[in-house]
Amino acid sequence: MPKRNLIRLVRTEQGVLVDPTGKLAGRGAYLHDAKSCWVKGLKGPLANALRTALSEQDMVALTAYMETLPAETDEKAASADRESVH
Repeated sequence: MPKRNLIRLVRTEQGVLVDPTGKLAGRGAYLHDAKSCWVKGLKGPLANALRTALSEQDMVALTAYMETLPAETDEKAASADRESVH
């Protein structure tokens, strides 16, 4: 998957933040730009990757960001279309 389809999250002293520039200091992790990936990641793997517990405030902010994402990426949709054509 191209890096442009990944969203970096970073653990900072202020909590876990979305890092659109990829330049914030702190421990980072990436999630795909599809809502389904975020749903899975927020259940625990993201916290494990960042080596922190997600606070309630982190969860509220990350869930709000997740709601702005498509259910699946255009690339995944195109792949599914190609597979269904066979």
